[in-house]
Amino acid sequence: MAVDIVIYHNPECGTSRNVLGLIRNAGIVPHVVEYLTTPPSRALLVDLVARAGMTPRALLREKGTPFAELGLGDTTLPDDALFDAMIAHPILINRPLVVSPLGVKLCRPSEAVLDLLPTPQRAAFAKEDGAQVVGADGERVPDASRQRVSDASRQRVSDASRQRA
Repeated sequence: MAVDIVIYHNPECGTSRNVLGLIRNAGIVPHVVEYLTTPPSRALLVDLVARAGMTPRALLREKGTPFAELGLGDTTLPDDALFDAMIAHPILINRPLVVSPLGVKLCRPSEAVLDLLPTPQRAAFAKEDGAQVVGADGERVPDASRQRVSDASRQRVSDASRQRA
């Protein structure tokens, strides 16, 4: 079954790499849009925010961005000003944003992408920090029972994710 999934991805972001890994772990080859080099148009960004059921402010990223310098903490700024800032400075767009037949979502934490995948996970999956999010049976591991994998396993997962990104 061909599944059309788009991920707005930053390969420098661990959460984004984890989400990409989870999509691939479901046997899906997504369309990867590195949005820092190929940002969405304003119309597309407005559409994605609406389809995700969020506000533009909820999509703004503060860490490692010109958020403070641009005065974006001012809660009286209209949505148009926030969209203008994200278009002018794509680093302000939080990531990863995933589009699937099941919806649009800002996938933070990374396991939030599991709600958007129409196919099951094919194998166990641990995030780069070692947190097990999918067990050997392909099922989501409940938050309370997440276990850390060894440093060697974590490095293998991290290396594999970077090679595929």
